Amino acid sequence: MSNKIKIRVDGRMREVTSPPDTPLLYVLTDELAVQGPRFGCGLAQCGSCSVLVDSSEIRSCVTPLSAVAAKSVTTLEGLPAWYAKQEKLAKAPALHPVQQAIIDEQAAQCGYCYNGMIIQAADLLSKNHQPSEAQIREAMNGHLCRCGTYPRMIKAIQRAAGVMQAARIDERNATGAPEVAQAAGEIETADVRLPQSSGMTR
Repeated sequence: MSNKIKIRVDGRMREVTSPPDTPLLYVLTDELAVQGPRFGCGLAQCGSCSVLVDSSEIRSCVTPLSAVAAKSVTTLEGLPAWYAKQEKLAKAPALHPVQQAIIDEQAAQCGYCYNGMIIQAADLLSKNHQPSEAQIREAMNGHLCRCGTYPRMIKAIQRAAGVMQAARIDERNATGAPEVAQAAGEIETADVRLPQSSGMTR
């Protein structure tokens, strides 16, 4: 009798031999050599370990392997392909728009928290194409940045939302569909202040 458990990771079905109660984070990093999710607190309090399971963000440090059996896990490495599938693109980009926006906004410092930040932001933008600043702060609350780069991260998410929306408009125009949204340059760029707490809320 086989003790292997099957999980789909970044589009590939994988068989793993870890016990069912092993935290998913350890399975990904130790058995499958995935480098995106990171151990931060082990208590689901900081977000460094985040991955998508069936397109929703979860904390892999407290999620047992048995909870994701036969489900689809997307890590930072698989995010561009996941985005391409979500948007029905012919080819996956080199980076998810959130990843590119972080580079463009020069948001990264030590980078330890950015796996979780990017995963959560990608989840948000897949479900809310044009979130307000308040909605971004609410979604990102609980993802801790030890370097305090929250303002630039919020700007990066706003930038990514604009880029993604502009791409959708271009696609609609190319296929003859009517334009139903504003271009990226018209998104709100209100002043962003450092949150008073360790999260994203004011």
